[in-house]
Amino acid sequence: MGKLTTHVLDTANGCPAAGMAVRLYRVDAEGPKWLRSLTLNHDGRADGPVLEGAAFTAGRYRLVFEVAAYFRARGDNLPEPAFLDEVPLDFGIADADSHYHVPLLASPWAYSTYRGS
Repeated sequence: MGKLTTHVLDTANGCPAAGMAVRLYRVDAEGPKWLRSLTLNHDGRADGPVLEGAAFTAGRYRLVFEVAAYFRARGDNLPEPAFLDEVPLDFGIADADSHYHVPLLASPWAYSTYRGS
């Protein structure tokens, strides 16, 4: 069976984004439906798959990373409003038997993502 995993690297400080909050949604014609919230561990990763088993199905999803809250909690002096507050990543799962890894590289000023392994 397939699964969804994620992790975040704090590129401003050169470390995992430990403690960053993340929310997962399934997105369909009626809009986003909240599935779960989690906090990343000391390695900037979820403690296990974000989605797996019978809940891991083909479709459109959104991960929302609370970037500004993370950097403020680290003591960074961000402007109000922050340049990046929450970073939403919309992606599709086409094959429910595959592993989808959605990492985020983030700073208070920029982010990037890719389909990892």
